[in-house]
Amino acid sequence: MLEHLPLILFLAVFVLIFLLRMPIPTGMIAACLTYFVTDALLKGVPVGAMFLGEGGSLHLVAQKTIEQVFTNNTLIAVPLFIFAANIMNAGKITEYVFGVCKGLVGRFRGGLAHVNVLASLVFSGMTGSAVADASGLGKMEIDAMRAEGYDAGFSCAITAASATIGPIFPPSIPMVIYSMLTGASVGALFMAGMVPGVLLAVALCIYVAIIAGKRKYPKDPPPKLSPYLRYLVRALPAMLTPVILLIGIYTGVMTPTEAGAIAGLYALLVASLGYRVLKWEGLKQVLIDTVKSTGSVSIMVGAASAISFIFAKEQIGTILGNWLLTVTGNKYIFLLLVNLIILVLGMFVDTSVIQLVMIPILWPVAQALDINVIHFGLVIVFNMMVGLSTPPFGMCLFITSGISGTPLKDIVKEIWWPIVVMLIVLFIITFIPEVVLFLPKTFGMM
Repeated sequence: MLEHLPLILFLAVFVLIFLLRMPIPTGMIAACLTYFVTDALLKGVPVGAMFLGEGGSLHLVAQKTIEQVFTNNTLIAVPLFIFAANIMNAGKITEYVFGVCKGLVGRFRGGLAHVNVLASLVFSGMTGSAVADASGLGKMEIDAMRAEGYDAGFSCAITAASATIGPIFPPSIPMVIYSMLTGASVGALFMAGMVPGVLLAVALCIYVAIIAGKRKYPKDPPPKLSPYLRYLVRALPAMLTPVILLIGIYTGVMTPTEAGAIAGLYALLVASLGYRVLKWEGLKQVLIDTVKSTGSVSIMVGAASAISFIFAKEQIGTILGNWLLTVTGNKYIFLLLVNLIILVLGMFVDTSVIQLVMIPILWPVAQALDINVIHFGLVIVFNMMVGLSTPPFGMCLFITSGISGTPLKDIVKEIWWPIVVMLIVLFIITFIPEVVLFLPKTFGMM
């Protein structure tokens, strides 16, 4: 019993921190420290020695964690995309994205809800963050929809659901982290996300069309051509961001990390010199927000490295992997089990934690079943995005509720059908791998 005490205390502390609703990075670090200190004490290692590497594993883990966070070239892309997203939100670039999309699809029944989905697809090509989409475009979209008579709960629900397109369509912060964990090509992952991202957008638009027809939501008259073309020219610098990013990556001119840097610089130049809407105070706040978000991600990645060490030491991955292989040797049944596991976890646990903790456990099993690393990555990322809109703890639900003042219960009542739509698309990409792999294969990326 004593030999399992460190692991038991590790799990107990992690669950306790979660139940107390303390910050997730704090919980991960506290649980890891509890494990290492308990393990060292049981071995008779003095407290001071365990920090100096004289008999305990804490010092070694700390070194490996620092290397993982600060020397991983792929991971550097994360703060760069976060910076780009913050610049776009602060620099009013989102307003141009919204305006262009409104001119294109606002004329249909439930036009603003269609705009909501299309704008998320365009914005996803700039930032790769669902949270950035929900908090940036979200308030503008929800306010506009409510002003035209849309139900508040529906407005927030479709905003939360469409925001999940962000990390599916390239670029994508979760895909960068998945690449770090598995060694998959970031470029191939980005290419593989295009079809599922568009497919989800189309599916959500079909849902919007059905609901808008039933509830008689309004539609806008088509814009006059001349004023709209002038607006389009004005918005062109903002709309070029995803084009520059994707062409740069797929022509081999830029790595995804370099593309993140170019995106941030381009957005800064457009917002400050092009549109002249980003002043020094705004830039200062952008930098503060970027540092905060980057710090949180870095702490979680570092803590995940320590957790991976613990799981390897306790052979958790091997035990769970062998159990899953005894349950089934069929890769599609395994993928179904993975979907169920991630979906349930997504209802309660932050998606970053799911990715950082579960992928090191599940990927070796997927390899044993000959599942393509790119296909598996898209299934995992898409599944986690469903979790962002799934009660009771979906992050996008809380964001849309907070920025709009809409009671959470009203949003939850409207979110179930969008979740069904997302699950249908998830089912398609899970069991028809070519939907995901078609583009990477076509362009010779795998």
